[in-house]
Amino acid sequence: MGGNGQDRVRNSRLTRPRPTSLVAVAHGSRDPRAAATVARLLSVVRDRAVRRGLRGLDVRAAFLDHCAPSLPQVLGSVPAAGDPVTSEPVVVVPLLLTAAYHSKADIPARLAAATAAHPGLDVVSAGTLGPHALLLAAMERRLREAGVAVDDPGERAATGVVLAAAGSSDPAANATIAELAARWARERGWRAVLPGYASAAGPRPGESVRALRDGGAPRVVVATYLLAPGYFADKIRAAALEAGAAATSGALGAAPEVADVVLDRFLAAAYDATPRADNGTPRRVTG
Repeated sequence: MGGNGQDRVRNSRLTRPRPTSLVAVAHGSRDPRAAATVARLLSVVRDRAVRRGLRGLDVRAAFLDHCAPSLPQVLGSVPAAGDPVTSEPVVVVPLLLTAAYHSKADIPARLAAATAAHPGLDVVSAGTLGPHALLLAAMERRLREAGVAVDDPGERAATGVVLAAAGSSDPAANATIAELAARWARERGWRAVLPGYASAAGPRPGESVRALRDGGAPRVVVATYLLAPGYFADKIRAAALEAGAAATSGALGAAPEVADVVLDRFLAAAYDATPRADNGTPRRVTG
């Protein structure tokens, strides 16, 4: 595209229609439970979108690996006119809990390839789901379901928690988990919250369980900071039980708090993509 075309796309924010398509892209897994969980989550997203005034929002799932449909396949199926100025914006929301390789390099590269293949496609990329305060609420929901007395301040003060994540080769992603653990302990009064990583980094979840037990915690529980069940969730549960954890929560899955985070990320990205009012202020997306 020449310089004039670039200026045309850059100035198209004044005339772009509001986004009406949300493409939620998950990592993907060979374990069928993962895709089924994503489907259930997006069903909750659709229901909650209506409650938030986003009636008619088109919500689609895509996967980066192991299962279909792929992100290029889904983006290629979204209706788009041939003109990049007037095409319907699509918001891609990564169903990822930390910003690492997939959100920093993989997804941007796939979006660039998709827009090159479909010149009329107007794509806006949202931020990853985590960190977000509602994800802490979702983890407490899952711990409550696992029999942990989350709502009793005295029980929280006597309970050590392992915040168990997949782990990443990106140190910044692991640091985000450690910061989230510290925040959770500080804001909710747990005896202590330590991070644990199922792969690529340490400490491992079992090591963190033992550290909390050795530190005198009367009970230790493990909060699974994963979107869906699968290999890593099973690995975390096995390690937690072996190390003596009293309870291990299930994956976040289709918790309503997670669905609200998906919509929050969509709205934040869509807000930047909407046409400008006369005073230059972005108009919010409404139903």
